[in-house]
Amino acid sequence: MLTKSGVAALGAIFVAVVLLMMIGGPTPASALPSFARQTGQPCGTCHTSFPGLTPFGRRFKLLGYTTGGGLYKTTPFGNSNGPQEAYAALRSYANRTDGGGDTPAATSSGERGWVPPISMMAIAGFTHTQADIPAPTDPYRPNDNAVLTPFSGFWGGAITSNIGAFAQVTYNAPDPVSGLSGTPADKFLHTWTWDNTDVRFASTTRIGPLDIIYGITANNNPTVQDLWNTTPAWTFPYAVSNLGSTPSASTMIEGAFAAHVVGVGGYTMINDMLYLEATGYQTLRFGQQNSLGVDPFGAPGLFSGVAPYWRVALEPHWGPHTFMFGTYGMIFNVNPWIDSTFVQGTTGVLGIADRFTDVGFDSQYQYQGSNYWITLRANYLREFQQLNASFPTGASANPNNLLNTLRLTGEVTFGGDNRFALTGQYFKIWGTPDANLYSVGGGFANNSPNSNGWMVELDYIPFGMGKAPGWPWFNAKIGLQYVYYNKFNGTTLAAQDNNTLFLHAWFAM
Repeated sequence: MLTKSGVAALGAIFVAVVLLMMIGGPTPASALPSFARQTGQPCGTCHTSFPGLTPFGRRFKLLGYTTGGGLYKTTPFGNSNGPQEAYAALRSYANRTDGGGDTPAATSSGERGWVPPISMMAIAGFTHTQADIPAPTDPYRPNDNAVLTPFSGFWGGAITSNIGAFAQVTYNAPDPVSGLSGTPADKFLHTWTWDNTDVRFASTTRIGPLDIIYGITANNNPTVQDLWNTTPAWTFPYAVSNLGSTPSASTMIEGAFAAHVVGVGGYTMINDMLYLEATGYQTLRFGQQNSLGVDPFGAPGLFSGVAPYWRVALEPHWGPHTFMFGTYGMIFNVNPWIDSTFVQGTTGVLGIADRFTDVGFDSQYQYQGSNYWITLRANYLREFQQLNASFPTGASANPNNLLNTLRLTGEVTFGGDNRFALTGQYFKIWGTPDANLYSVGGGFANNSPNSNGWMVELDYIPFGMGKAPGWPWFNAKIGLQYVYYNKFNGTTLAAQDNNTLFLHAWFAM
């Protein structure tokens, strides 16, 4: 239950957030204002509840973040006709699925010159957990904490007419219990780090009766390049509290190597329906990760060779309906660290590798009504673990394990300039019991990785569709999120102690 002080703090933060929104004036919300400046589109053209994407938003990403159409020049260089023709097709597609309304028209008249596609983002949040935080460090309290984290800077937009980027640098506040284990490895902890980065080359062609969009992606987080909000990098929830507890078990593709790797791959969209991609990843060296603000020991180890990633998705669309069914996956050969505590002063890895094969199946359905969106998403992941290194060293009790993740999400967004979004999700993690991998010392019970629960979030996105004074330099979203656990890290006993209430304001400038 919320304490009196918690209720007071919650109310004070809510009032402050609303006042900030009012002071900011009537401006539209968009995932990145730099994208809005470049395209001339308000938030609701590309996003449902941002950063969730509409068909228009997915094709903007597919074309390498290069689509123009706004009052500001897209790049400081000349533009070729290819991407502009693709943009015209993209706009035509948006017009066919907007419920009969008009998409804001692109214009080259009165063009104001080039503005670098730079944006900033900050999330201010209030967190109440059902159980107090044990022994928090200053300035944190045992409960009812307000924190500004993360804070990010972005390059979001075109570099040339065929090359664009989404590149992020982020500050994260220190852990409430300091995150400091007292071991020598603590020297590799950072608050500033490079974050999600996706640099693309994209172009179009035609082969017989087939329209082809093709491109190259270079990125640092498997699935960050994906077009649908079903895969791990961009799945709901889009914002989480840094103070709330989360299940400890997850598959490798669910962020274990985010920002620890670089990958390059090719992709294509055939006839605006069939998407194909193949990408290869390699871990950065220990020193390179540390120089980029990443704790190398935050990942399980280093890759042995190149880790292949694949993606296939079929997306038919008719009228206001869009449906996607797909599969994706990745194979990780991971050499574990010899000593992740750095007590021995070594950054070496074992000579033998664990092998993780992650296979996912996902689906998404979107319907656009006259003044609302309905989006249904499903994602199932199955990980096959061959623990060739961990089993002999005693890190795992079994030579082979399975781990599964399921997420079922429903979202309704409605309203126009005063937009609300209601999102609910059921999540479940389950797998093979392992006395060493899922030990009591590691925070598990019953040697089990199993967790499940529910999440619900209500968002308010003012000025989501219309253009108003100050557009397109600022946007925001206010969200109230609650996470409820039926089971947490292998047990139902006291699982609800991890329930978390998170009120947050998401600002982008």
